Amino acid sequence: MTDAREEPRPTLDDYFWTRSFPTRWNDNDVFGHVNNTIYYAAMDTTVTSWLLGQAGYGMAEDDGDPAVVIASSCRYFASGAFPDTLVVGLRADRVGRTSVSWGLGIFREADQELLATGTFVHVFVGRADRRPIPVPSAIRDRVGRELMADAQ
Repeated sequence: MTDAREEPRPTLDDYFWTRSFPTRWNDNDVFGHVNNTIYYAAMDTTVTSWLLGQAGYGMAEDDGDPAVVIASSCRYFASGAFPDTLVVGLRADRVGRTSVSWGLGIFREADQELLATGTFVHVFVGRADRRPIPVPSAIRDRVGRELMADAQ
């Protein structure tokens, strides 16, 4: 078994799209650092911002099908604290038939120190029945062009 401290850690350059996420005073917990729930909010906001903005995917509209999170994880390396601004890096680690696995890195903007890495897995579902559907071709194509390592 390898020691987790020996594993190579990603840098901001390992991600293909980024979004700033300013912290707020109330994001700090009793221990004086950004609470773990804020890291999840930063990751979810980053993925959703890319889908809605960059990809133009209207999953909240009547004519679009939603994507639902079926799994998520976060691994912490260092602490952030207000008034840090976080930078969240986004990439796609895998595109399956009905799902996309997103890889995320959360860095402190001031020094680009890695604070956490995370994953979100979205499954696309039909609006009427909430059953899995194929990843929309426009999303699959865009993810492949912009967020996959082999496309860069």
